[in-house]
Amino acid sequence: MQVTRFVFTFQKEVAMRRKIVVPIVVVVLSLAIYLPGNFTLSQGEKNAGAVGAIYWKGNLHTHSLWSDGNDYPDMIADWYKTHGYQFLALTEHNLLAEGDKWTTPKKAEGNKGKALEKYMNRFGPTWVEKKMVDGKELVRLKTLEECKKLHEEQGKFLFVPAEEITHKFAKFPIHMNALNVNKAIKPVDGEGIRETMTVNLRNLEEQSKKSGNVTLGFLNHPNFQQSIPAEDIAMCSEIRFFEVHNGHSGVRNYGGDTFPSCEKLWDVALALRLGKLKMPLVYGLATDDSHEYHDIGLGKTNPGRGWVMVRSKQLNADSLLQAMHKGDFYSSTGVVLEDVAVSDGELIVKIKAEDGVSYRTEFIVTYADTSLDSTPVLDNDGKAVMVTRNYAGKIGVVAKDSTETTAKYKFTGRELYVRAKVVSSKLHPNPYQKGDFETAWVQPVVPASK
Repeated sequence: MQVTRFVFTFQKEVAMRRKIVVPIVVVVLSLAIYLPGNFTLSQGEKNAGAVGAIYWKGNLHTHSLWSDGNDYPDMIADWYKTHGYQFLALTEHNLLAEGDKWTTPKKAEGNKGKALEKYMNRFGPTWVEKKMVDGKELVRLKTLEECKKLHEEQGKFLFVPAEEITHKFAKFPIHMNALNVNKAIKPVDGEGIRETMTVNLRNLEEQSKKSGNVTLGFLNHPNFQQSIPAEDIAMCSEIRFFEVHNGHSGVRNYGGDTFPSCEKLWDVALALRLGKLKMPLVYGLATDDSHEYHDIGLGKTNPGRGWVMVRSKQLNADSLLQAMHKGDFYSSTGVVLEDVAVSDGELIVKIKAEDGVSYRTEFIVTYADTSLDSTPVLDNDGKAVMVTRNYAGKIGVVAKDSTETTAKYKFTGRELYVRAKVVSSKLHPNPYQKGDFETAWVQPVVPASK
């Protein structure tokens, strides 16, 4: 019954939305970028990339001993800071790292060494607090504020206060990261997948209004355990961002027998939003979702597998998140870009090439005349499965590829959107899956009518 209701609701809501008159954003120049909410960038503003702005590297999905990670938060931050990151979000499950919490060293053990020993060697006995209770040794976890005092440096390293809102609907895990929060957001039930995402992200929006902070929420690992249908992502207006690549070994980034990859989810959601629902873009993030910091290798949830590069003038939470809301960032597992710009009717991607490494840039589109008719996926008994539907049209096709380090795509005016993916010939040193090459994802843009 749930599947039938889902299919009916999707078809009915699409029909209703198609009757809505949507205001058109008018710009003087011939090209515009479609952005979440009320954000709009002209071609000139996009080209400038915010004059004086630079790219900052950050991971927005991280777990420590405050929840289900296996290292101390200050040690984790030390790893990211010494590995070239400029910002970090510790995203514990349904809590912020605040208050008094003690843990046993046993919870921080790895097969190749104990975290406490590393902790003591790195920061010494004056920083590491220990005590004995009922014959057991306990270690106090440093709070976010203490970690800030230890690691933050203006213009060099920043913490973004964050939480992973961890919830579910039926068998579907619904996890969403909330960035730049000032207190933990308690998960709220919804009557379906979409409503569960909606009510929790609205609570984040309410906190933003009260605090005055620029906040950002994104959907985590949509294929984890159960695959969240692209139709639910598309029709949840509060979803502006989601993880297109998550470094956790169990999140099924590349899909399964009955459900698509996260990239295909992205393309279906974009096609539905722009082709039928007349809603804003969804942007794709790469993250670590790191939990394990001692045993490194395939099958482990290690740091260093995915991050975002955000273009901003300043290294502070509000500036970074404002830039992300404007789509001025790219996601990566290793490829470095010098610039992304829209100029003279072209999407231009400039790659910072490594010696001996080659690159292929794919410009991925869905055309405006693509059929968005769909049918449900059926199981072996002929019953509808609650996953992304089968679409008749070709959604998310490679319209052009380039091996140049400055790759360009000329808009034809036929595209609903264009996004770019850069794949290098360099294997990732500690990949999500064996054989993964270092990759970057450029955010989608929508050509405006001339």
